[in-house]
Amino acid sequence: MASVQRAPVFPTCAPSHHHHHHHHQVPCFAFFFTSLGSAPPGRVWTLFTCNRRLPPPDLPDYNSNQSRPSWRINAVYTQGISFPKFPPPPPPRPTRDYFNELLDGDPISALNDRIRREHSKRERSSSSSSSSAAMDSEEADKYIQLVKEQQQRGLQKLKGDRQGKLTAAGGGFGYKVDPYSLRPGDYVVHKKVGVGRFAGIKFDVPKDSTVPIEYVFIEYADGMAKLPVKQATRFLYRYNLPNETKRPRTLSKLSDTGAWERRRIKGKVAVQKMVVDLMELYLHRLKQRRPPYPKSPAMVQFSSQFPYEPTPDQKQAFIDVEKDLTERETPMDRLICGDVGFGKTEVALRAIFCVVSAGKQAMVLAPTIVLAKQHFSVVSERFSRYPDIKVGLLSRFQTKSEKEKYIQMIKSGQLDIVVGTHSLLGSRVVYNNLGLLVVDEEQRFGVKQKEKIASFKTSVDVLTLSATPIPRTLYLALTGFRDASLISTPPPERVPIRTHLSAFSKEKVISAIKYELDRGGQVFYVLPRIKGLEEVMGFLEQSCPDVEIAIAHGKQYSKQLEDTMEKFAGGEIKILICTNIVESGLDIQNANTIIIQDVQQFGLAQLYQLRGRVGRADKEAHAHLFYPDKSLLSDQARERLAALEECRDLGQGFQLAERDMGIRGFGNIFGEQQTGDVGNVGIDLFFEMLFESLSKVEEHRVTSVPYHSVQLDMNINPHLPSEYINYLENPMEVISEAEKAAEKDIWSLMHFTENLRRQYGKEPYSMEILLKKLYVRRMAADLGVTRIYSSGKMVGMMTNMSIKVFQLITDSMTSDVHRNCLAFDDGQIKAELLLELPREQLLNWIFQCLAELYASLPALIKY
Repeated sequence: MASVQRAPVFPTCAPSHHHHHHHHQVPCFAFFFTSLGSAPPGRVWTLFTCNRRLPPPDLPDYNSNQSRPSWRINAVYTQGISFPKFPPPPPPRPTRDYFNELLDGDPISALNDRIRREHSKRERSSSSSSSSAAMDSEEADKYIQLVKEQQQRGLQKLKGDRQGKLTAAGGGFGYKVDPYSLRPGDYVVHKKVGVGRFAGIKFDVPKDSTVPIEYVFIEYADGMAKLPVKQATRFLYRYNLPNETKRPRTLSKLSDTGAWERRRIKGKVAVQKMVVDLMELYLHRLKQRRPPYPKSPAMVQFSSQFPYEPTPDQKQAFIDVEKDLTERETPMDRLICGDVGFGKTEVALRAIFCVVSAGKQAMVLAPTIVLAKQHFSVVSERFSRYPDIKVGLLSRFQTKSEKEKYIQMIKSGQLDIVVGTHSLLGSRVVYNNLGLLVVDEEQRFGVKQKEKIASFKTSVDVLTLSATPIPRTLYLALTGFRDASLISTPPPERVPIRTHLSAFSKEKVISAIKYELDRGGQVFYVLPRIKGLEEVMGFLEQSCPDVEIAIAHGKQYSKQLEDTMEKFAGGEIKILICTNIVESGLDIQNANTIIIQDVQQFGLAQLYQLRGRVGRADKEAHAHLFYPDKSLLSDQARERLAALEECRDLGQGFQLAERDMGIRGFGNIFGEQQTGDVGNVGIDLFFEMLFESLSKVEEHRVTSVPYHSVQLDMNINPHLPSEYINYLENPMEVISEAEKAAEKDIWSLMHFTENLRRQYGKEPYSMEILLKKLYVRRMAADLGVTRIYSSGKMVGMMTNMSIKVFQLITDSMTSDVHRNCLAFDDGQIKAELLLELPREQLLNWIFQCLAELYASLPALIKY
């Protein structure tokens, strides 16, 4: 902006009622910029126009408000001035940002940006938000009833589970915590006060009696609090976080519960948004249709070939999936959760059989080649008695011609079952008629692939398998949204894994390895970091000279990694030294000893998963966990070790890891971005909120009203300056176009405003007022506000929303200024202003206020 020229002011601007206090004494000039690069040639930007004469600078009352000139930043084109001295500006390059830079303080573009940001956030999290608008209220009612019933069922289960097992600590789960199960140093959340550290339970004498009773003592940032145990059971939750570090950022203060209140509300709003996203996704699925698959006697025969006796959980999963396929008219989207080796694959095989025998194709998708090969061999073996069902594996180890041949076969329908990695999602693979998609470990795919999978969900049946356990709490809270079957009982022939925990010594390591090799098995040796691998390799090669040893970690070239894994799976390599990449999915029957060094660096969930790598067969498996000298460990690591020592058998580990895992399972279902909101209140309270919010889902509905029915009782019709009218090629058309856009929806209005500015620069103040009126009516219509009026200092908005919705909206507002002056009274939102505002400023205030209310729409259900 080197070329600045001063010139006399042009009266291009309607008088403004804004007081900008931050402008100092500026002579009454407009600044012209020609080198902005965004103005058409021969037109110049006027940035400042001054509407009132400046008092001479030496007047004493210059700083008092009255005589302050009202500056308004207005970028307006002034025509007919050209400066031949300057080179002509480059051709216009309209970007969305160029006027944002100029008009940082412009409320309309601020609102547009906010709406757009919110939208793109949601676009990422749900693939179907665009098409979720069309839903009539009857359908919606039916649907909401459905969710409520599911929820009631979940609650029944919750309550039912509780009665039987209350005796065992941690058996029946509420979301609240049993104070006696807490250890000193555990973090807890008190619903009303916030995060504290549990100190202990002691007897103490209450004020008004002589009989001592038990109190729970909790340490907060500014003091110790005591609660009678009875009360504690009603208000305390464990504070668990989504990631491995269990420490909250800070403890809450007893003296300032407001801060906690805000955090809790933030959590509540986050939950609410999540529920709405889930509902929209679910609704979208309910609208899809496909004929149910026929039940065939061949199914029974196929099932009878399963060599094991299914566990009760597995039976339930078989029934669930069969019902989804043969009795429902909407595509299945079911999640099967259960540890590796608990028989998820069989569930998938039966689904595949059902679909394939009806003449459709099935695709099995795995995150790595090793897993894909594993699935391929299982599927081929199980379908070997059906010569007319063709199974193919697509992998990048095939030559180009092999690949082409397969792709042709898929296209012509010769292959019935296709197994492979994400290359199956590529655009080159075209299916003849795909009926079922089985996804293994979906959380390990990338974003692009997940989106592709999501797009399949609308048209074909999808079965997702996951070895990341989901806690039952979460599972029940979800019934209603994501059909899930939980397989949590190990097959009877599973022998519990023997877990040994001890200080590291080479002798112990060698003897553990020798023991396993002597019985013909293989060993996993896991380290937390890549850099220790070589060293271990060296020391093992010395002690076991004639044994095949290999190294595997995520930074290796992928082909090399897969070769190594395959050799290990095939039994050529006896000892695999690796980082925790073996954490999920690999099923190697013959590896029955796992050695984990520096155990204090792993999270409980990781250890649980790693330990689950062994013990697949009927041999007794061993997990050796080694830690360095105890004196070197942090308290936190010691706590973790203690917890590990407590849960050595298979089932218990599940409860312990459930805490840690809950979160991973959580990320799988809701997407990663939500885990941040959980951090505000800890998981348990978060889940409880989720449950509550789901069971009261219809309380948070907003019903929008037609644009035309919104009455704006404000007599404000500014005149557009004649320069601007001449400048718009067809002013009447522009204005009626604006009306049409506003009538349609907020997006059309946003696009209209942005195009107007792109073409003609920032509009003058009077045009801004017109636009604001349109925005106000549009936002009001979306929020269900039918009339806006003012009398004296009071502004009122008549609305169809309920007080519950109003509360949720104000809870989620970011600006305290607006929140504090709004009240709800008998179908009206009322605001008391400090002083009576002139009309234009009043309009600005209403605009800002509605924009605030509007921002909370994503948390509301809109039908």
